Amino acid sequence: MRIDTKFSQMWIVAVLALVAAGCNAQSGSNEGGASDLQVKAEQVVSGIQIGWGIGFLPNGDILVTEKSGTLYRISNGEIAAEITDGIPSDLEINGQGGFLDVELHPNYEENGWIYFSYASNEGGGEGSNTKIIRAKLENDALTSVETIYKAAPNSTRGQHYGSRIVFDNNGYLFFSVGDRGNRDVNPQDINRDGGKIYRLKDDGSIPEDNPFVGKDGLDAIYSYGHRNPQGMALNPATGVVWEHEHGPRGGDEVNIIEPGKNYGWPVISYGINYNGTEFAEDTVMAGMEQPVTYWDPSIAPSGMEFVTSDKYPGWQGDLLVGSLKFSYIALLDVEGNEIVGEKKLVEGTTRIRAIEEGPDGYIYLTSEGSGLYRLVPVEN
Repeated sequence: MRIDTKFSQMWIVAVLALVAAGCNAQSGSNEGGASDLQVKAEQVVSGIQIGWGIGFLPNGDILVTEKSGTLYRISNGEIAAEITDGIPSDLEINGQGGFLDVELHPNYEENGWIYFSYASNEGGGEGSNTKIIRAKLENDALTSVETIYKAAPNSTRGQHYGSRIVFDNNGYLFFSVGDRGNRDVNPQDINRDGGKIYRLKDDGSIPEDNPFVGKDGLDAIYSYGHRNPQGMALNPATGVVWEHEHGPRGGDEVNIIEPGKNYGWPVISYGINYNGTEFAEDTVMAGMEQPVTYWDPSIAPSGMEFVTSDKYPGWQGDLLVGSLKFSYIALLDVEGNEIVGEKKLVEGTTRIRAIEEGPDGYIYLTSEGSGLYRLVPVEN
């Protein structure tokens, strides 16, 4: 790793500044790919520990969910409010569970709906499972809270909640629920929640053309055979949802989500058990989808965004994926439905959790223990 200072005249293959030492900007390069654009990660605010999701209000304010149960409203580069009023009482902080993603309705200016995912202990049995709600933000409090979907049954296991939310161009709501650590039962059973991508109307009702409507399987399910999808984004070129998910030891995947398709977990996988033993029957099998790409070793992906902004020349249509394990952003060179190259940005940060393109064209990200940042292009 090479280190560059904030005042250097040359940002050549710069990697990250020392966040822990209190530096304001993290700088990185994207060497090894098609574009030689260099960027730095410029801090917007500090003081957010695990910023799980990012949303943008029409007035320019930014919403960031904190896993421990706070919704931050950021205005003009400062934390304007730490919102706890209206946070659901059934929220459970449990391992990977907590207050998770946030997504504004595409017609937010007309209806005021904001969607959230979190680990909920609502319902029978001990433990929790993923829940999707919508609410309105009034006077720095969540009001008019409505349940959109609650996965069942609850589990005392603290992993694999999934929880990413995205709307498509037709206004359908997509969200993910991980296998909840029960790989042998949930992902391949279309009559059970867990290990699935779901599609609903914005009010929680079922689209009539969902793949399992009128058939065996839960009506809300859109695809199955997933492990722990913690990244989803709409491909602007095709209007189709892409997702990524954690593998075990190796086998993190990027997938293109198609209705009714089986993505194979845990029958096929490019990963192995954490103890080094094998578990999957194969890496390829008839009737099961192959990933667009996979990582071995695992990078522990979280956060995902397609770039549309003209602030990053050469990146338009490419895909950004955050790495929890190695603390960088992967810039994936997308051509059609294929990934043809990869570059590493802002290496040496803390764990990258959320990535979103803002209405101002900048890419925003959360860096665990460090706060909210935005990627800023720099000249050589």
